[in-house]
Amino acid sequence: MSFGQDYRYSPAATAGWSEQIDVGLRNYMLRVYNWMASGLLLTCIVAYAIANTSLSALFFKTVMTPAGIVPQPTLLGNIAILSPLAFVLVLSFGVYKLSLQTAQVLFWTFCASMGASMASIFVAYTGTSIVRVFLITSCMFAGMSLYGYVTKANLLRFSSFLMMGLFGLVIAGVVNLFLKSATVYYVYSIIGVGLFTVFTAFDTQRIRVTYPQLAAYAGQEALAKNSIYDALSLYLNFINLFQFLIQFMGVRSSSD
Repeated sequence: MSFGQDYRYSPAATAGWSEQIDVGLRNYMLRVYNWMASGLLLTCIVAYAIANTSLSALFFKTVMTPAGIVPQPTLLGNIAILSPLAFVLVLSFGVYKLSLQTAQVLFWTFCASMGASMASIFVAYTGTSIVRVFLITSCMFAGMSLYGYVTKANLLRFSSFLMMGLFGLVIAGVVNLFLKSATVYYVYSIIGVGLFTVFTAFDTQRIRVTYPQLAAYAGQEALAKNSIYDALSLYLNFINLFQFLIQFMGVRSSSD
């Protein structure tokens, strides 16, 4: 997912790639996916550890409802929910001003804080449904990322449309905090799934198209830092897709 950046698709940027650029792109994509996968692993470990230890009491309290267990965040839980936003802003707008080591530390810290913010999912939903939704998310993400990599269609021209959709989704989510409408929330989740599915293909194509110019003018450290930013974009797409899918595909836990 990109943050306010305007990309222009240029067929010339991909025409006549040398073998060296082609190999470099594959290595770069592998680095990006490795960062993303390791970040997801850390997020899962932290979320599971908090949900299944005494630490859970620090982040949320559980309330039984007819629909099942509903975790209510504490003050620390609300801080954990909001803290990833700060890391996203720093990494998105300041990645080139940071040292490589600082960018790496911020990425790991962000993934850990995201795990803390998602710990309630491991309490609210059954383990089986979490695994099932995670696998569905993985298949959807892999399919759309592959499509974004190989397609000749120009997905980058939808940049403004996707950003408008993202801001609209955020506004709708805030409004529904006050409306508390189940119907609006259901539609909101469906739109969220569609939006981040498209974002996955979009960001993959963005990485592929912009790599040749990046490789030509950026040094190795700049490339390494940019791979962290690109991994963050794909990571956020996966996390958001998972969170929206589990809203209407997950099975809530009961007290039994």
